[in-house]
Amino acid sequence: MPNRPDPPTRAVTLTVNGTARTVHVAPWVSLLDTLRDHLDLTGSKKGCDHGQCGACTVICNGQRILSCLTLAVMQDGAEITTIEGIGAEGKLHPLQEAFIAYDAFQCGYCTPGQICSSIAMIEAGHGNTREEVKDLMSGNLCRCGANTNIIDAIMAVKDGAHE
Repeated sequence: MPNRPDPPTRAVTLTVNGTARTVHVAPWVSLLDTLRDHLDLTGSKKGCDHGQCGACTVICNGQRILSCLTLAVMQDGAEITTIEGIGAEGKLHPLQEAFIAYDAFQCGYCTPGQICSSIAMIEAGHGNTREEVKDLMSGNLCRCGANTNIIDAIMAVKDGAHE
């Protein structure tokens, strides 16, 4: 087998969870793979790798995005928040607390994406009714069936019952 040269890489600088990080990645590497494989942030999950399940949802420049469907080079200079950047040492984010209080997870695989998605939704001023939350969260799938509890947890935070 002939020696193949290493693929070309590009420097990409991301501010991840408040810290500027520069990585060198091939142009076809997804943001999800960059976070997991180059920055050791494994909270964002690779579920379907086709943008259908939402397990990879992160917050990018204040918007929720599917990190499996965006290339890292497309986000050069972006501010990214992953589940690792939610809350603080010894102090959970209100949505994290609500997910616990409302038993809004079973296996937990989708939870990081669910929480990032719901935080961005709330911060954007969306999800004012239960039906709207249900609709806006439809891109984040829970295969265990905890959807009702997830909506309950989000609504508790939206209603100020869990702060």
